[in-house]
Amino acid sequence: MDAALVNPFIEGALHILDTTAFVKVKPETPFLKKDLKSLGDISGLLEISGDLSGSAAISFSKKSILGIVSAMFGEDMVEINEEITDAVGEISNMIAGHATTKIAELDKKVKVKFKEIKIGKDALIEHIEGVKHVLVLPFRTTKGKVVIEVCYI
Repeated sequence: MDAALVNPFIEGALHILDTTAFVKVKPETPFLKKDLKSLGDISGLLEISGDLSGSAAISFSKKSILGIVSAMFGEDMVEINEEITDAVGEISNMIAGHATTKIAELDKKVKVKFKEIKIGKDALIEHIEGVKHVLVLPFRTTKGKVVIEVCYI
């Protein structure tokens, strides 16, 4: 998988987490995903269309998303609720916008858009049909674990 097409998702997520919640991020070892199970407690799914077809997801552990949203809102969040779900949708939308812009700079006409939220460790993250490999990019943050998944067909 071309790193130039993966990096916009990483850059977008790291920039948004830093600027909205002052979260510092450290990358861990990437790997290929072997199943459809979520790698977090709540995930935002993105759809990639245009010159490229694919999908992406950003998943958060409960600890990380509660910490991130607490920092964003300036109040202590203690459970995954509608506010948390809305925040994950907004974070996903911001990452989609960033990725769309950065991929366009590579002379690719794409639209990355928010598709849906999945909640629960057993939630299925169903990427675009026909994908052979899903690249998983795990990160350790000052708030907890965040995982980005990206794939193209």
